[in-house]
Amino acid sequence: MIQCTARSTYLKNPDKTPHVKLLDLTLETPEENLALDEALLNQADDGGRPTEVLRLWESPQPIVVVGRSSRVSAEVDCEQCQRLGIPILRRSSGGATVVTGPGCLMYAVVLSFERRPGLQMISEAHRFVLEKMARLLAPVASKVRPRGTSDLTVAGKKFSGNSMRAKRTHMLYHGTLLYDFPLELIAKCLRMPPRQPDYRRERVHADFVVDLSTTAADLRNALMEGWDAREPLRQWPRRLTQELVDAKYSKHEWNYRIE
Repeated sequence: MIQCTARSTYLKNPDKTPHVKLLDLTLETPEENLALDEALLNQADDGGRPTEVLRLWESPQPIVVVGRSSRVSAEVDCEQCQRLGIPILRRSSGGATVVTGPGCLMYAVVLSFERRPGLQMISEAHRFVLEKMARLLAPVASKVRPRGTSDLTVAGKKFSGNSMRAKRTHMLYHGTLLYDFPLELIAKCLRMPPRQPDYRRERVHADFVVDLSTTAADLRNALMEGWDAREPLRQWPRRLTQELVDAKYSKHEWNYRIE
């Protein structure tokens, strides 16, 4: 059951702003929600033409999501997660582990290298998306600043962790937007990360993360307007999403593959 809930210097043809489709869709299970982000990237990469999508979703339950190359035992308190009934899953992109759930809006953008050739450089892809996100969030959160490799912050505290995955013709960039999340859950589920940005200064989770003072509706509107994503994506990859769930996201071998 499915629960639906500016012109850039990177453009190859700067006189034609790309049209980004919108998919505001939360699926029923955590596995399906993670699989859908990857399915959107694969569909665009295999489609033979430049396709760009903004997806928004919010997990109805807390989940821990580790990065593609993360060690679960090094970054997650597995016993605590088991006691709390919080599943631990692995995403297809890199980066460190995050905790998400109600009060944390998730976003994903699939972007075309044909339309935005500068994004083929990883550092430029991070810079482009994070600076764009900082600008578009300005109406709902003042003084948003990119920090580290892929964080968004206010007043030196992190409210958004992001990661990316690139294929031949498209890239996926996705992340968290904390706005009404029980922040104490992060400290319960996660260990101190083995890799830390300099600006963190070894602060514990409680002193490092923060909720934005805004609403999910305002965040959604800011992202849709900032990415110029108004036309809905009507044909989203249902079958491919289920295939990825069956082959990867529901499998212990995938979620705990690096131990």
